[in-house]
Amino acid sequence: MLHPSIPNASTPVAPLPAGPIPSGAESRLERGRRALAEIDGNAGTAVIAALADIAPDFATYVFEFPFGDIYSRPGLGLREREIATIAALAALGNAAPQLEVHIEAGLNVGLSRAEIVEVLMQMAVYAGFPAALNGLFAAKAVFARRTARGEG
Repeated sequence: MLHPSIPNASTPVAPLPAGPIPSGAESRLERGRRALAEIDGNAGTAVIAALADIAPDFATYVFEFPFGDIYSRPGLGLREREIATIAALAALGNAAPQLEVHIEAGLNVGLSRAEIVEVLMQMAVYAGFPAALNGLFAAKAVFARRTARGEG
């Protein structure tokens, strides 16, 4: 099937398999915990645990949907998913703490500092200079913390 939005397209576009990655006996919750640990180590779990006293079900939702279902799908690796997430959070312009978490996550899954800077600079075109500037300042803060900890 040719993609309808590309005039004169000659290359067929094959859809990816529908649904989440097959998991055997692994539950959405287990798959989500594993994905989040791979991306953020203990940082993501600590953020969710900090909300346990006021919204205990929220942790389950975060583990199951974004990480158990979406991040675990075939078609994109964790690097590509973090590029998309960093771009989206920068474009939102109102998610600075989450942007910093995902800049850290991007570095954890193999993005370079230069790649993250390029993603954020790209946001000037589509989300405006304020969003790009805020994103670059978030990256600068993350890079400084990692340098202080002796991490790349």
